[in-house]
Amino acid sequence: MSEITIEDFMKLDLRIARIENAESVEEADKLLKLELDLGPLGNKTVFAGMKQTYEPESLINKMVVCVNNLKERKMRFGTSEGMILAAGDDDIGIFILSPDQGAEPGMQVR
Repeated sequence: MSEITIEDFMKLDLRIARIENAESVEEADKLLKLELDLGPLGNKTVFAGMKQTYEPESLINKMVVCVNNLKERKMRFGTSEGMILAAGDDDIGIFILSPDQGAEPGMQVR
């Protein structure tokens, strides 16, 4: 694995977000469409490959960590405007990383 510098890491804008809505992408085996609330920063739509691990309705109001400044990616299902942090893989599942109590949508992760 290659190393990055602190300057590389500082380019990431990690923010707390609340999942406002989640729905299955019918045409995709792995994707869920998530609507994120980033508080004063507005809303974002992200597509996440976690359909095998989570039922969409179980994610509503869950707090997550979002890569806020990831370049938009046009997909055949829509445009993904960021990414949420998760751990795992296709064999064991994908598991969302969640902030501790007290974190609010829009807060910067440091």
